[in-house]
Amino acid sequence: MMAGVALVGHSTRFDQPGLSDEERYAIDKVSKLSGDTWLFQTRLKYGSHEIPVPIPLKVQWAGDTPVITLTDIAIPGVGTYTARVLLYRDQYAGTWSGASVRGQVFGRIIREQ
Repeated sequence: MMAGVALVGHSTRFDQPGLSDEERYAIDKVSKLSGDTWLFQTRLKYGSHEIPVPIPLKVQWAGDTPVITLTDIAIPGVGTYTARVLLYRDQYAGTWSGASVRGQVFGRIIREQ
């Protein structure tokens, strides 16, 4: 479900009104490491640069719905984050927090060509 997709949507910040500009998180490949930990081969875009970033993430299940969980995970060059993001059919939604900010994320799961 998560290989060759992009999460395309918006986020909020509790300390600012409104929505972010469109955000895009590319996921090229997902492979199981052990237990409920999976390696997400992602591409993160910063300005005009796209950086490949492998991130080990826990995936837990709420019935038939996967929930990506990360707790105080350091992402190189980005920062340390905690998030809970659920995926269902072609949508995602969740919460996130960084060192001094937090908010919500939501959007569509789009299969990339």
